[in-house]
Amino acid sequence: MAVGIKKRPPILQVVGYQNSGKTTLMVSLIEVLSREGLKVGTIKHHGHGGKPQLPDRKKDSEKHQQAGAMVSAVEGDGLLHLQASLEQLDVEKMIDFYQFFEPDVILVEGYKKAPFPKALLIRSMEDVHLLEELDNIIAVITWGNVKITCEIPVFDISEKHEYVKMLVKSVRDKG
Repeated sequence: MAVGIKKRPPILQVVGYQNSGKTTLMVSLIEVLSREGLKVGTIKHHGHGGKPQLPDRKKDSEKHQQAGAMVSAVEGDGLLHLQASLEQLDVEKMIDFYQFFEPDVILVEGYKKAPFPKALLIRSMEDVHLLEELDNIIAVITWGNVKITCEIPVFDISEKHEYVKMLVKSVRDKG
């Protein structure tokens, strides 16, 4: 029996430079969407160089990795820690992998150049060039000292209720 490929769930990216508020926005979106009963999957780009450090690493899976395992996992009480070493794992492949878990929505933090709808956080005027360089921006969130005008909805960072509401609606409308 052939297994059909499922349609991808709605995907929303949160992008911007370091310390622009990406993780804070991701947490707000996760909380709201989860309260609405949606299963949320997240992918975060570790853009600071080097391997991300996982808290409370499991010794056996680390030994498996060091011995040369391409992928290893450890599960306990329903929590799965997965670790993989691949030449190149792009966000598209990770989204395909996440479909196994059947999320209702996938939120992506980072991967600025990926093609998905995105909220762009702009902390300073030096970051405004991202408006020209990135595709599929659906909302811009600026910090108080940054004043821009464009065709895309622009919010001040202090208008959290308004931009979270707009972004959640955009995800719901695509579902």
